[in-house]
Amino acid sequence: MDGVYNTELTAPFDIFHHTILRDNIKAMKVFTIANTAEPIKTFEGLMLIPDLNYLEDSLPKIDMLVVPSAENHLSSDLEDEKMLELVRRVSDEAQFVMSHCDGAFVLAESGVLEGRESTTFPADIPEYRQRYPGLVVHDSVLFVHDGKFITSVGGAKSFEASLYLIELLYGKKVADEIAEGMVIDWDLNSIPFVIVE
Repeated sequence: MDGVYNTELTAPFDIFHHTILRDNIKAMKVFTIANTAEPIKTFEGLMLIPDLNYLEDSLPKIDMLVVPSAENHLSSDLEDEKMLELVRRVSDEAQFVMSHCDGAFVLAESGVLEGRESTTFPADIPEYRQRYPGLVVHDSVLFVHDGKFITSVGGAKSFEASLYLIELLYGKKVADEIAEGMVIDWDLNSIPFVIVE
């Protein structure tokens, strides 16, 4: 949507797309969806053309849904019932659902995080807890993995949550290679995160 923050969109996009450079794995096919076919303007001013319009186009099966943060994720976006319904529908069938920064508010508002543990942008944790008092919310971690849901603090740390999922799906060697290729210091054992068993 308009106002999407560059990093929360491009970090997972970059990490996941780089699977095409690895041998002997099934690479990810990364694409964007929006409620329009018109260009989307990010908060920082980039103009992006969505691959698919979820209000009109037939969507392929989405194995992994990523909800990046956007400028209005604490206000008007949470009233967009068509977007929230898309999140519910895709979350039902997806293998993983990931949010970055305030994308967690969209997941929580849609109801898919009910009974799950999560996190969001550090400065917005008090509002997140107040708005969704039934959720278990972690702070002082980079991401939380509960079932199929991975929520991250966002910003530049969106790379870490995305690399974690790569390591989970493809193994440490592939994650290390992608991190090295993108000049990211990557050591899962050195970062704070929560896995809910």
